[in-house]
Amino acid sequence: MFNIRLQKRRLIKALSHVFPETFTNIAYDKLANPQLIKLRDHELVVLEKAKQCDIPFNDFQIRTYEWEGDGAAVLLIHGWEGQAGNFSDLIEKLLSKGLRVHAFDAPAHGYSSKGETNPLEFAQLVGHLLTKLQVQRCISHSFGGVAVTYALFHNQRLSLDKLALITTPDRFSERISDVAESVGVSQKVQARLLQRLAALNVDVSSFNVSDFVKQVNVAKALILHDIDDKVLPFEQSRNVHLNWPQSRLVEVQGTGHFRILRTDSVLEQIVEFIA
Repeated sequence: MFNIRLQKRRLIKALSHVFPETFTNIAYDKLANPQLIKLRDHELVVLEKAKQCDIPFNDFQIRTYEWEGDGAAVLLIHGWEGQAGNFSDLIEKLLSKGLRVHAFDAPAHGYSSKGETNPLEFAQLVGHLLTKLQVQRCISHSFGGVAVTYALFHNQRLSLDKLALITTPDRFSERISDVAESVGVSQKVQARLLQRLAALNVDVSSFNVSDFVKQVNVAKALILHDIDDKVLPFEQSRNVHLNWPQSRLVEVQGTGHFRILRTDSVLEQIVEFIA
């Protein structure tokens, strides 16, 4: 199986050298049209308990969710190709503490309307929701950490008392390179993809969380990351932490990049911090 995958990557790399424009289009289409992953039955049940509303943002109708509580309000920010339902286990624990929970599906994600999107639009939506909801506590997963720190960095009037990041990329350009390398496309295709994003005013090289956190208004931050995460290297969260005096880094093991959202020991630490 490993040899088959290796041979496939080598073939793609060779073809992408010969047909760079074709493979650039394929790579861009994959990025601009996030894959939709089916939710589990339990996740659907949790979403059904929320007050749901569609709000306009750019060319999209954004699905928002609210679970009522008497305590402080918390905004959940999912990752790229994620959706609000991914937080179902965490939502139940937050509600048990009486917290009010807000969540959303990003453009072209989950139950929001479909169409081409990009990382900048995702981050701009987070800034819009932070302004609209005026929450003081947030929890993000994966790319959600890029989006929320970008939004806070570019709007210094926004502030948070507490921010929990469940794994976070540092330099998003490295993430794109990692994905391209795993697929096997050439450096020429990667460069063309970045140029195409730049034409949309998306400068991926500036999406650096370790730079953002030096100038965000966050009183306390908690970062949790599995040291054996196969999707995002642990070193990315470590570098963010080293550049963020207000943060505490917790090393997790045995959960991976996605199961960390369903691991009780992790969720309990997050709820204790947020609540």
